[in-house]
Amino acid sequence: QVQLVESGGGLVQPGGSLRLSCAASGSIGFIYVMGWYRRAPGKQRELVAAITSSGRTNYADSVKGRFTISGDNPKNTVYLQMNSLKPEDTAVYYCNAAVQVDNRADNYWGQGTQVTVSS
Repeated sequence: QVQLVESGGGLVQPGGSLRLSCAASGSIGFIYVMGWYRRAPGKQRELVAAITSSGRTNYADSVKGRFTISGDNPKNTVYLQMNSLKPEDTAVYYCNAAVQVDNRADNYWGQGTQVTVSS
């Protein structure tokens, strides 16, 4: 099994910054992709940003230029630096990882961390 543990959420004023972290642990063979999704109240879950094992990144248009995803491969950890936060960034943020365990690749999810942007 693989566990994803997130940290770093909280309450921040508009224009502020937060840094989310997600550490993967367990019977990890190889991590292909790690990323962050979010679900705002009344909305569907959406991809925020993702990073491959080779460092290729992908961002939602709504966060480009404000959010930066980075990874620490030896630590199986991914970070999401969120700057210039807006009220519409308020959501539960979930870490996701595509992981090979033995001869099988599966998707794993963290428990979610709340990010609230409000004055």
